[in-house]
Amino acid sequence: MRDVTVRAVNRLTKHWAGAVVTGAQGTVLTAAGVWPLLAFLADGAGGPARGELAEAVGLPAADAADAARELLAGLNTVRGLAAATGLWTSRELPLEEAWADRLPHGTHGVLTGDADADRKALDGWAERQTDGRVDHMPVPLDADPPMVLASAFGLRTKWIRPFRAVPADLTEGPWAGRDAFGLYRGSSLLDRVRVAEAACGPLTLLEVVGTTGVDVHLVLGEPGARPGDVVSGGIDAVTRVVPTVDGYALPDGSPGPGLTIGTQLSLDREPRLDVETVAFSVTGTHDLLEQARLFGLETAADVRSGHFPGIGSVPLAVGSAHQAAVARFDAEGFEASAVTALGMAVGCGTARIRYRTRRIHASFQRPFGFLAVHRTSRLVLAAGWADEPLPCPSDAWGFDPDDEDDF
Repeated sequence: MRDVTVRAVNRLTKHWAGAVVTGAQGTVLTAAGVWPLLAFLADGAGGPARGELAEAVGLPAADAADAARELLAGLNTVRGLAAATGLWTSRELPLEEAWADRLPHGTHGVLTGDADADRKALDGWAERQTDGRVDHMPVPLDADPPMVLASAFGLRTKWIRPFRAVPADLTEGPWAGRDAFGLYRGSSLLDRVRVAEAACGPLTLLEVVGTTGVDVHLVLGEPGARPGDVVSGGIDAVTRVVPTVDGYALPDGSPGPGLTIGTQLSLDREPRLDVETVAFSVTGTHDLLEQARLFGLETAADVRSGHFPGIGSVPLAVGSAHQAAVARFDAEGFEASAVTALGMAVGCGTARIRYRTRRIHASFQRPFGFLAVHRTSRLVLAAGWADEPLPCPSDAWGFDPDDEDDF
């Protein structure tokens, strides 16, 4: 994946998360599922819509389709990740071959005009592409759209070493006293925890390493920090836009939210990082037209005229744009899936204690952000906010506080 494309997608992720992550409820979003669709639209757009979409994509419109194809191909090389694009058009909509040929091969289907049959076909595609985690295509069919352009995104990774399920001792914030599914990890790798100084204040980031080249970073801000700013600041940190200080270099005391650092007596020379967090599961349903300017869709959504002469001779506008996403973080791993759909509308115009060692305790036991990041490219694949812990399972406990699992 090209650096310029990765930066463009991460920019969209940061701005989107900053706008919609409010903390009122848990959510998850993936700009990696939206960006290719916007790029394909930019390639076929004309007039002001072309410039707005190019601005949202972060690339010239003439280069956008090729970059989208490269991104989708690159995503499918990441182990545990699958990305697909789908295009469905009515028989009355002739497509420009030059535009259609730039889409991934094998993506084109037909809308019959039978709402029930089309709904079944579109929902079935979404369910197949996400292994059932998203069971519907988020597009209304009651307006009889002449075209649906969609993407599906599915990510699954296992931790190199699983967490241990523990009874959660929640004593602070909105989760205090809750019966929650707690997770514990112990490690001697102090650089798994870092602190960044973001615009909203200090952030503590915990990196949980996956087996597929995708890692998940938990992001904790100060109690009064705005959740969208916490997630946006976390994106700057994991993409190395702002510097971070790792656990080896952090000072003793409480240098970051949820952190306690000091020394302890130990049987060996190894330092120790202890992590307490919770399992969570969140969903996100997003109407992209509520943030039309962010996605370059202000002009494109004006159905009084057509804006996509490069797609076909029928005047087209964007009639709907939605994403449905899910994510789960537990003792074994992380998974996230999303389906994004753009529905087009017809426009009206054209043994002995011997050593003293460093010990870090990191507690993520109040609402926090999370980011799934491709380790090599630093592409942020999913971003979200965990507002509620999963309830504790009755048979999950098996905790040994002396176990030293590196992660």
